[in-house]
Amino acid sequence: MPFIDVDEDNFDAVLAREFEKKRVVVLKFGSHYCDACQLMEMELEELCDRLANVSVLSIDSGVSEYLTQRYFIEEVPTTLIFKEAQKQLFYRTGITLADDMIDVILKEI
Repeated sequence: MPFIDVDEDNFDAVLAREFEKKRVVVLKFGSHYCDACQLMEMELEELCDRLANVSVLSIDSGVSEYLTQRYFIEEVPTTLIFKEAQKQLFYRTGITLADDMIDVILKEI
């Protein structure tokens, strides 16, 4: 499943579009140079394979400094999950297993 690459210019529009589709939105903060971020992508791919209503927005923390500050990102990978724009379900730094993310999402659906 391809992730949706976003930056500071298109982030808010893409986020609003995904919420309009009634999707659970995962924000994946990472870097191309981060080995743990590559492992996290594998977990997110599994998440998307198992749950159809999930969109993953991929944010390069080195490029999108404003978004990094907006969401209080101090290290990568960091994953946030939102059911709605104002309802954050999850915030975790480091590698998170697909099973753990699925548990959080299914409790809210």
